Amino acid sequence: MIGRAARDNRGIAVCGLLLMAPAAFAQRPGVAQSAAPVVETTFAATVARLSEPSGFFDTDNLISNESSYLHVVPRLRALGVRGGAYIGVGPDQNYSYIATIRPAVAYLIDVRRDNLLQHLMYRALFERSRNRMEYLCRWLGRPIPADIDAWTERSINDLVGYLARTSADSGFAINEQRALLASAVRTGIPLSQADRATIARVHSTFVREGLELRFTSFGRPPRWYYPTLRQLMLERDADGRMASYLVREDDWRFVKSLHAADRIVPLVGNLAGPSALRAVARELAARRQVVSAVYTSNVEFYLWGDGSFGRFAATVAALPRDGRSVIIRSDFGAQRGAPHALAVNGYVSVQLLQPIGDFVRRSGDGSWRSYQDLVTLGAK
Repeated sequence: MIGRAARDNRGIAVCGLLLMAPAAFAQRPGVAQSAAPVVETTFAATVARLSEPSGFFDTDNLISNESSYLHVVPRLRALGVRGGAYIGVGPDQNYSYIATIRPAVAYLIDVRRDNLLQHLMYRALFERSRNRMEYLCRWLGRPIPADIDAWTERSINDLVGYLARTSADSGFAINEQRALLASAVRTGIPLSQADRATIARVHSTFVREGLELRFTSFGRPPRWYYPTLRQLMLERDADGRMASYLVREDDWRFVKSLHAADRIVPLVGNLAGPSALRAVARELAARRQVVSAVYTSNVEFYLWGDGSFGRFAATVAALPRDGRSVIIRSDFGAQRGAPHALAVNGYVSVQLLQPIGDFVRRSGDGSWRSYQDLVTLGAK
């Protein structure tokens, strides 16, 4: 395994190893020349090699519905969860965890191909933007201020204030959308006409709804407690500090650097599926890379419900880990009539941490008799 010092202090340097062909390890002491066959490792090839067929979920998931998503940030720091490999589901809430953990590589796995396509949009937005303000304007179709460089060190409240008082520019948004699609095509990932239409639809939705966009379930109106995009940008951690990746320019630039190095890899896959997460586990083991965090949102609730949780638990057990590797999960117990003991007043969701080693042990000894056991035993 790569040492903790490498994980903590050499995130980008370590990246040079992560997506190289395994044969490159032949130059490392103690690794034989014939250790592994050469594997195509371009960005597009890695996405294709690790992904599995798309599935369905009845939400658009364009933004998170977890208003509590940042509450675990102080605990992540206190536990020393840093570097290594990050695995997560869903859209851009992952970037805030990535900015906190500073991993060398991140795999974003979601059952919906739409999520992969949305991350190609984000990848293009980071590529095309010089700072947070430009990124936000391109994302929401707002005109970029003429003095864009002067916005680099402005506060998130200033940035959100500009977006709130500035109307979308349809001409700018249309041109931006064309550029985003062109960037997605350049990744080499095969994109059907339906894929391109999805990227266009996703971007158009952000332009139309702007800061007031909410998580949406198909056929059902948003719940009253679902946060807006504005609220997610301005949310605070458990210590009361703003902590999204958009708050500090340095955090945003770190995520941008990972995208630029093709170290944020969006994949299609079910966490309990036949190949995607297992393939990531093998990939990391071959590269002697330890998982720092697995963000599951509340996916385990659905895996428990459809009987596939055991397959997920077995795959997690195969992930390379150390004593600081954790699972980050979200629980909506209040919605089920079973509010969690760690819930914060005013929040329907609650973010939980569990060491992966403890998760594996409890999964193996039969500790889980229900989903409620899962979110209460070992949760921090």
